[in-house]
Amino acid sequence: MTWLLYGATGYTGRLVAQEAVARGERPVLAGRSAAALAPLAARLGLEHRVVGLGDPAALRAALADVDAVAHCAGPFSTTALPMAEACLDTGTHYLDITGEIDVLEALHAMSARARAAGVILLPGAGFDVVPTDCLAATVAAALPTATHLDIAFVAGGGASPGTARSALEALDRGAGGRARVDGVIRDVPLGHPRVTAAFRSGPRRVAGIAWGDVSTAYHSTGIPNVSTYTWLPGAPLVARVLGAGPVRRLARAGIDRFLTGPGERALRRSRSQVWARARDPHGGEAQAALSAPNGYALTVDSVLRIVTRLPRLPHGTRTPSSALGADFVLELDGVRRNGPHVS
Repeated sequence: MTWLLYGATGYTGRLVAQEAVARGERPVLAGRSAAALAPLAARLGLEHRVVGLGDPAALRAALADVDAVAHCAGPFSTTALPMAEACLDTGTHYLDITGEIDVLEALHAMSARARAAGVILLPGAGFDVVPTDCLAATVAAALPTATHLDIAFVAGGGASPGTARSALEALDRGAGGRARVDGVIRDVPLGHPRVTAAFRSGPRRVAGIAWGDVSTAYHSTGIPNVSTYTWLPGAPLVARVLGAGPVRRLARAGIDRFLTGPGERALRRSRSQVWARARDPHGGEAQAALSAPNGYALTVDSVLRIVTRLPRLPHGTRTPSSALGADFVLELDGVRRNGPHVS
């Protein structure tokens, strides 16, 4: 099959392109900057296409002869829908690496159109949200009576510029903390509540944040109450500081200057932790935890394992676990899981 990697010159896109070639894949590289794209394509010996998402006709022409797109150009609140619309028009299968709740919800709302077009839309195909989604599906299957789902993660190694921009953009839109309550996504205070997550590396207190599983875990499991957490040192103070517009503007100005993404050493050595707990009204619980490589390394591995499978997967908008099964995460390099344990 032929697939196109859009956003190939970004931090994650470059990692995907390099590893694709190492695995014998020959993606078509694409993006909007010829100056950045041409040297990368030449170095890797790959075809490239210069096209911006603001040119619908050119974008559809670029997709006309490819089977699938791996979309790695954020922020996805701006880029996902133009690419997904083009994929529906051209019959091109789609995955992305977003973790943005509103984007995930918008793509899930396109599921009927995707089925009619004979296309799969699979957002969240990286660290956002493959390990968390698969673990959520694991504990949900172990406790079919569950009505509440708690999902926590700790990701080591630092952030890329694209990840940082997406996070600040979410704060600009007023998206502090978010949770799903009785099936409805609601705003909640960033950093609240706090729970203890039983990670494989040991228990740790984690604080509530907005994470993609607020959308995807509901679609994967049907559980109506979903809360997501991570480790935030000094969580209440962090919430107040990041809530200030001038602080966010200062942070945004420094992203490209100071953030380059994890270096090779961090990619190799840092690890991620994920924990999930399903609860029912009768006091029943199912818990599971996994450890994984650095989130960017996992994203690269996951994207490359999924993109070539897209033509064989069910049409419509899918979550990673609903398309590939809850155990898909165990296929990824370096992932280890404990549980589920039911009590």
